Amino acid sequence: MRNSKVLPLIIVASLLTSSCENMTPGENAAVFGGAAAAITGGVLALAGVDPGIALAVGAGAGLLAGGAAFIYSKQQATARQRQIALQNARAAEARMIAQQNKSRSSGSSSGTQVAKSKKAPASIPKLIAVDTVTSSQSPTGTKPVMLYDTQSRKIVGNDVFNLKSQPAVGSNKKFDTMTAQYVGR
Repeated sequence: MRNSKVLPLIIVASLLTSSCENMTPGENAAVFGGAAAAITGGVLALAGVDPGIALAVGAGAGLLAGGAAFIYSKQQATARQRQIALQNARAAEARMIAQQNKSRSSGSSSGTQVAKSKKAPASIPKLIAVDTVTSSQSPTGTKPVMLYDTQSRKIVGNDVFNLKSQPAVGSNKKFDTMTAQYVGR
């Protein structure tokens, strides 16, 4: 009997979230926060937990999921967004390498130039977040960024993260399961 109630909930949740990529961060927060609250509270109520406790835990789960969804929304990148992100990433990587080489050469008297390698030096972050351009799918008022791997010298995945606010340059930011240093444009 309980399984017959859970299946419709799963179907409704999947239908509600199937088009979330075109929603604003606020809309994503409302959908995911509400869904997390309903599912968590519903599961606890079905398990026989006191309704007051189920409601409180469900509300907490909703706030947590809604807050996480509001920080950024995600969409698939267009070819132009990938191209611009790759240009910005390679320029940022070159600046970081040049700055590092300048620091090294100012500390030594030999004046020899450090050879440019295909891999980024170890002191450069493995993942950086770089700006890209908005697309017709980008929510209004967000900052679109993509992730770049400085070791493989490639864009990571095909996701554009539309940030609610621009992070400080040099700060570390979590994107899904990865942490990247925001370098901007």
